[in-house]
Amino acid sequence: MLNLKNMSSVIDFNETTHVLKVKEISQNDALEVIEANVFSSLPKLHEIRIEKANNLVYIDQDAFQNLPSLKYLSISNTGIKFLPTVHKLQSLQKVVLDIQDNINIRTIERNSFMGLSSESVIIRLNKNGIREIQNHAFNGTYLDELNLSDNHNLEKLSNEVFQGANGPVVLDISKTRISFLPAYGLENIKKLRARSTYNLKKLPALENFVALIEANLTYPSHCCAFTNWKRQIFALHPICNKSDVMQDADEQPADRVHRRSAAEDYISNYIGFDSLENEFDFDYGLCNEVVHVACSPKPDAFNPCEDIMGYNILRVLIWFINILAITGNITVLVILISSQYKLTVPRFLMCNLAFADLCIGIYLLLIASVDIQTKSQYYNYAIDWQTGAGCSAAGFFTVFASELSVYTLTVITLERWHTITYAMQLDRKVRFRHAMVIMIFGWMFAFTVALLPIFGVSSYMKVSICLPMDIETPLSQAYIIFLLVLNVLAFMIICTCYICIYFTVRNPNVISSNSDTKIAKRMAILIFTDFLCMAPISFFAISASLKLPLITVSKSKILLVLFYPINSCANPFLYAIFTKTFRRDFFILLSKFGCCEMQAQIYRTETSSSVHNSHMRNGHCTPASKTSDGTIYSLVPLNHLN
Repeated sequence: MLNLKNMSSVIDFNETTHVLKVKEISQNDALEVIEANVFSSLPKLHEIRIEKANNLVYIDQDAFQNLPSLKYLSISNTGIKFLPTVHKLQSLQKVVLDIQDNINIRTIERNSFMGLSSESVIIRLNKNGIREIQNHAFNGTYLDELNLSDNHNLEKLSNEVFQGANGPVVLDISKTRISFLPAYGLENIKKLRARSTYNLKKLPALENFVALIEANLTYPSHCCAFTNWKRQIFALHPICNKSDVMQDADEQPADRVHRRSAAEDYISNYIGFDSLENEFDFDYGLCNEVVHVACSPKPDAFNPCEDIMGYNILRVLIWFINILAITGNITVLVILISSQYKLTVPRFLMCNLAFADLCIGIYLLLIASVDIQTKSQYYNYAIDWQTGAGCSAAGFFTVFASELSVYTLTVITLERWHTITYAMQLDRKVRFRHAMVIMIFGWMFAFTVALLPIFGVSSYMKVSICLPMDIETPLSQAYIIFLLVLNVLAFMIICTCYICIYFTVRNPNVISSNSDTKIAKRMAILIFTDFLCMAPISFFAISASLKLPLITVSKSKILLVLFYPINSCANPFLYAIFTKTFRRDFFILLSKFGCCEMQAQIYRTETSSSVHNSHMRNGHCTPASKTSDGTIYSLVPLNHLN
């Protein structure tokens, strides 16, 4: 075991400068202990380097004492388990304490650096095994720089960790697990480095960063906090405060030099201030100039510096639209499920459509709720929201509901076309079991495509509205294009079927031209609402998926609120509420609670008459007429304007 007592082998006297230096103690595997007072006879020593001594496990608490000239102390790549005691060092110089790559150091205790220097200090504790830093750890120091980077197990800085310290001016917590910055001691920070600090998802109130000039952070959204945050120079330098100037003028010149630290050097160099001695030549008009924070990384096109909704008018409209979609579709579901009549194929399909549109309403409600909760401070919630379960759930909801809605709408249209085209061929009628199988496939398809972004095919985390806009990989791009093209094809099928229905139902020998006009108008409404919902979104989405975006994410939110939910709001009315059969079921349901009994009785009578007339035809089925209401829902709502 080597005890470092005889320093003659490691001390070099430089005759030119008359300054003692300690040679680098490097790659010395025999060194295990540094005992007390080994440096006590070297008052002019200004640099100590102990490096790559892997077996060094103990440094006596009196090893470093009474070194008034020491400027630099480096202890790295050793096996020590405790931070060396430096409070007896008592340097009169600005000191750089460089303790790094000591993976066995776990804790920084309170008052660990008190007495290190009467001047400002730079403390580098990076790449150690630090897990805990106790309150008041830096008490009694003029802390110009504190580097805690690459302490991968450091999860917390307690609120009072900087209590009793003047500083830090520069704080580096990059590549740590720190999740919150302390509540006190941030007012002196002028440069903050927190790169690859992924757990730091929320910043303290900006008012705590009184002097901040530069920030290098992990998430672009955090830079949004500083985008519109402006401070005047008087908040950054005492020369702009007359009381401070007068106070400094009363101090002795020696005191003024003594109190000047790298904090003043930093701001003097950065902003262009000279020292306080030149206050009489200083242009005080500069004190009213605005200082901006230089922040990186900059927000990208997918995450601009704005709230989720971006525009106040959208914040209002999204509530109106989601309430309309939710109430409309819940009403349809309640009426259909509680109806006393048999669950037919059209009713069954209508239930599926209402459920899908209800989910879109729930998605809008979720987005609107988060927008209200994070208003004006979204930058502090962006990471938790976009990377959390809430955004993934919202994205899953909207993709699942959107695809199920389009699929069900297409099935409804095809079913109506088939029923009307083959009205006289009972053997070709769509049975309930057929509809069940078709919709099971639709649910499986919608569920699968909605699940893919959760497993890495595109992503719901890309934007604040949780839509799968990630097209970085070819697979993600193909996924988005596939869905968009599929929706366009569905719209074309719906349009084609309605045109065929119109020509099938139209009979010039029986129906007047006025009736033809009504049918055309009603079908035009259905096609127009589908077109209004799908065309703008499909056009801009396809261009974006081809990496040729025509609008920004901010503008796409207008499409999300004004066009995307059109079908979800309109479908309950066009396919159910405006039909006579729905009104019948509605009034019959109300009559069970003692309301609208007269209207319910009228509809019961009409239904009985319709059934009686059907029996009188001896089982013969007549083609669906644009003027008949029938006893089932006319999913081609030819009579909803009546």
